[in-house]
Amino acid sequence: MQKKQENLLLFIWAVALSATLGSLYYSEIKGYIPCTLCWVQRIFMYPIVLIGLVALIQKNGKIAWTTASFSFIGGCISLYHYGIQKLAFLQESAPSCGAVSCTGQYVNYFGFVTIPLMALVAFAIIFIASLVLLKQIKE
Repeated sequence: MQKKQENLLLFIWAVALSATLGSLYYSEIKGYIPCTLCWVQRIFMYPIVLIGLVALIQKNGKIAWTTASFSFIGGCISLYHYGIQKLAFLQESAPSCGAVSCTGQYVNYFGFVTIPLMALVAFAIIFIASLVLLKQIKE
């Protein structure tokens, strides 16, 4: 395996780990209770940490198909979640998410950066890095 591919695996793992630690910070330290859509996003982000670590240890770049799949699905959920937070026409039709509203915004940095947007950025970075890794493997 080339050094560039190893670096991409390390990068994917680091982004997933950062996103996971960030989500745990907001829920466990700040005390923000995750809504249902936040939990679903976690379901797609948390495994990438373990998958990425195992791939890094094994130097297995083919795992990029899995990280790309998880990040694409998680990113779609994050995009929808961000949409129901910020777009009025989606808020009106937003499903009831249980005890915590999915339209609520615990953080709103600069007027637009919410937790689902941060998750979306992490998923997008992982997805792009996975695609680059897949391209590297084919070459």
